[in-house]
Amino acid sequence: MYKKALLIFISLFFLCRENFASHIVGGEIYYDCLGSNNYRITLKIYRNCYDGQSEIDDPAYIFIFGSAGEFIDSLAMPLPGTTGIPSTINHQCFTPPDNICVEQGVYQRDIHLPPRAGGYDISFQRCCRTNSIINVVDPGMTGSTYTTHIPDPSYAPCNSSPHFTNFPPVFLCTSIPLNFDHSAQEADGDSLYYEFCDPSEGASPFCPFFGPQGLLSPCSEISEPPPYAPVAWQAGYNASYPIASSPVIAIDPHTGVITGTPTTIGQWVMAVCVSEYRNGVFLGVNKRDFLFNVITCYGLPYASIPAQTEFCNGYQYQFSQNSVNMASAFWNFGDPTTSSDYSYAISPSWTYPGAGTYTASLIINMGTFCSDTTTMTVNIQPKLEPEFNAPGGCLYNNNFNFTADGAFEGSGTFAWNFGSHANPQTANMQNVNNVVYDTLGTFAVTLTVSENGCTEEFTDSVKVYDKPTALYGLDSPFACLLQAAHFTDSSKTDDLPLSYEWTFGDGGTSSESQPYHSYSSTGTFSTGLIISSAHGCKDTFNMAAPVNVFETPYAGFSVTPTDTSIFYPDITISDNSSGASSCRTYWGDGSVYPNCDSVHQYTKPGTYHIMQVVTNPSGCSDTAYSEVLIRPEFMFWIPNAFTPGKDDGLNDVFKPKTIGVREYSFVIFNRWGEKVFETQDPSIGWDGSMGSGYGGSNVFVYKISFRDDVRNDPHEFIGHVTVIR
Repeated sequence: MYKKALLIFISLFFLCRENFASHIVGGEIYYDCLGSNNYRITLKIYRNCYDGQSEIDDPAYIFIFGSAGEFIDSLAMPLPGTTGIPSTINHQCFTPPDNICVEQGVYQRDIHLPPRAGGYDISFQRCCRTNSIINVVDPGMTGSTYTTHIPDPSYAPCNSSPHFTNFPPVFLCTSIPLNFDHSAQEADGDSLYYEFCDPSEGASPFCPFFGPQGLLSPCSEISEPPPYAPVAWQAGYNASYPIASSPVIAIDPHTGVITGTPTTIGQWVMAVCVSEYRNGVFLGVNKRDFLFNVITCYGLPYASIPAQTEFCNGYQYQFSQNSVNMASAFWNFGDPTTSSDYSYAISPSWTYPGAGTYTASLIINMGTFCSDTTTMTVNIQPKLEPEFNAPGGCLYNNNFNFTADGAFEGSGTFAWNFGSHANPQTANMQNVNNVVYDTLGTFAVTLTVSENGCTEEFTDSVKVYDKPTALYGLDSPFACLLQAAHFTDSSKTDDLPLSYEWTFGDGGTSSESQPYHSYSSTGTFSTGLIISSAHGCKDTFNMAAPVNVFETPYAGFSVTPTDTSIFYPDITISDNSSGASSCRTYWGDGSVYPNCDSVHQYTKPGTYHIMQVVTNPSGCSDTAYSEVLIRPEFMFWIPNAFTPGKDDGLNDVFKPKTIGVREYSFVIFNRWGEKVFETQDPSIGWDGSMGSGYGGSNVFVYKISFRDDVRNDPHEFIGHVTVIR
């Protein structure tokens, strides 16, 4: 008994393993009435026969249920043999690949089914589908169910279900349209309706097949009755959209013709249902479940011309094409006036004799077995591109003139729309004059031209500007003879740029925005300004007060000497000015004297620029300049004693006398080496104090260091000084 059980387990293991192989790619079941309640049941199973996949079942077991789902019987259907499905493809120029093959097993058995209320349901279930299907969730774990319904003979006596006539092509090319006749034959003259539907799930890997009572089976020996669950579609796919395609794969409900263009390579499962009606009563449905293998078909030609999108652009038309796998092109432009209206160029152009509708054709790979042809309708009209130049103007004086321009024949109609603020608001002439706007702003103007069945419009904007405001002034309330007066513009406008017309009252003019003008004679002069904006708007301003032009004094002086040393730093200025009432002298070292005849002493060497400014009673001034050089010199002298604290004003401070020094340092030490005084200012000396009053006579050490201004040499002096109290 133990050995027998082990043999049964091993048999079941290998049986399940064999039948779990992913190989089923489709199938269907249908029936024919033979008379006297006898029926011939046909079961077709399609499998992938490439690369050693498992064999089709022999026998296959079908199950018969009543209309309420009650089990009636199970039948073994022996396999008479298999036949290969031709590896067809949806284009004659491509040879199908040899890495996929499909074969079918056709099972048939005649059975007797007594009349039964509600009829019979016959089904076959099997696992599993091929693993490479991409539009179904986990296809290698998903089974298949094929079922058919035999109606109650009381309202459909001896009925036969429809049979599909042709098997779909095994391969489809991406980007190549499909046009396949998936129609069915119907022996009883009933009405047929075609649609895409859900393939049905079936047995699972844990129960790959069902068998009659007594058969060694790893699961239930009887399959489940209908209804059967649909397959689980991957996101984005369903029965109506089972395959990635554009245009979408569709089926004609009356003819069964499938059309559409696949776009993505892969294996796609789908199902077509043909429903049978008699006198409007539904009898049953035949569902065929099958697989499309979508591949990239290199080398397939497909002639294609983009549809015309631009019209009314003239008699010359530029052709383009987006054909696939084109080796050569032959165009015929459909020009009836010549027999030379052809070209072998890829994207040619052709000039037609006039307006009209023409039919152009494109043949790619002409003269070869894999040529393809397409046509397009070309609508030729004269070029139509209206335009106009938008004028601009002023509110207080606007009369706008509009002229229709651009490309058109002029035989059509013109329509202007100037907006609600214009008078007139609309017009239908080619050229319109004296359009007036009643307010400031920017207004859209549209010109529409219609001729030869074409209509084009052009829109631009008209801006109505306000009148500009002219205004100016002078930097000074008066002017001086032969000295430039500065006129400053402060005019306002929003229509830039402005142009200027200045008059200065003495015959002088200017077109600058901020002009300078020199008067050559004294007196009073009336000035004015006219401004013009970019679009011709003008305004005038005349300054109310005339410009008073006064005499200008003369500045002049002499300097003695102009070149001296720091030992002799006294400089004398002699005034040579005339016509002045006041004078100021600027010595260039920060000193300012309120007179012209003066003497000044410089304290440092250098080059100094002396300036004299003279002013007359009218406020006019003149300026003269000169230069003096104070050359550097070096001198150092220091006493050896001093008498601080006597309050007699004599020899109270100890300090050296220096000229021409810098980087100066002066330090005093007592006899113990303690610092009692320090400064970096040559003008400051030591008054003898040591922080606690004055002591008796004593001797101190000094240390002085600096650089001279002559050659920048360093100097250091160390000595003694006696403090006499």
